Amino acid sequence: MVGFCACAVGQMLCWLWLGLAGSFLTVLLVLRVPRLKAPTGSASFGFPICFQDLLRYGKTKGGCGERPAWLKTFDVPKRWFYHFYILSVLWNGFLLQSLIQSLFLSWPFTIWLQNLLDILDGTWQNQNMDAHITGHGKGSRLTISWYHILGLLMFIWASVHQHRCHVILANLRKTKSGKVVNMGHRIPFGDWFEMVSCPHYFAELLIYISMAVTFGLKNFSWWLVVMYVFFNQAVSAVLCHEYYQSNFKHYPTCRKAYIPFLF
Repeated sequence: MVGFCACAVGQMLCWLWLGLAGSFLTVLLVLRVPRLKAPTGSASFGFPICFQDLLRYGKTKGGCGERPAWLKTFDVPKRWFYHFYILSVLWNGFLLQSLIQSLFLSWPFTIWLQNLLDILDGTWQNQNMDAHITGHGKGSRLTISWYHILGLLMFIWASVHQHRCHVILANLRKTKSGKVVNMGHRIPFGDWFEMVSCPHYFAELLIYISMAVTFGLKNFSWWLVVMYVFFNQAVSAVLCHEYYQSNFKHYPTCRKAYIPFLF
């Protein structure tokens, strides 16, 4: 029964990621069609205004022209999303605690977590893991392959650059002491910003690709996730790139939006 549920859930997740990737691909294609873009200063109630307003956020919100008053009622402050970070810290903290207890104290996962892992992974988590490992390898070193090392190095490399880019963006508004002195937007320079407008999005993509490498490049479901991340981040990168180009007269023309030298 568990195996059947795992198979069904796995197929549903594949279709979900494929559908999300297709949706953002469609959005990206629509954004590249000039006649579907809302003209600057337009106050029309047409499809472009509604579509662009739904799609854009933050500094790119002004790129959809004059916004109808009724659309502005749906705007919410960023502080409303604190719950996302709180839940994320609590959930990931619980998972980390469960993992540490399992690895170093040999405590089993809770029943509901075991059942959840059974459905998502299709394996029986309550089996004897020591016997499982012993039966499939003579030592832990045999389980480490070249793609594990390559994926880990790629993950670290991309994460370091993403952190550097986030620091560069944060420092555009702060002094060396950390005091916020500027609430406007400026052109970022340094690190991968010399090649693309949104290097933190590119680094995010590389992080997901590094996980695919760690899986031996064979996990089809994860490649669907990578495809979703690619198109999702591409949409945001295109919007940010257009914002920079339209608001800064001397914006570097050599920069691409998302992928260095390509896109």
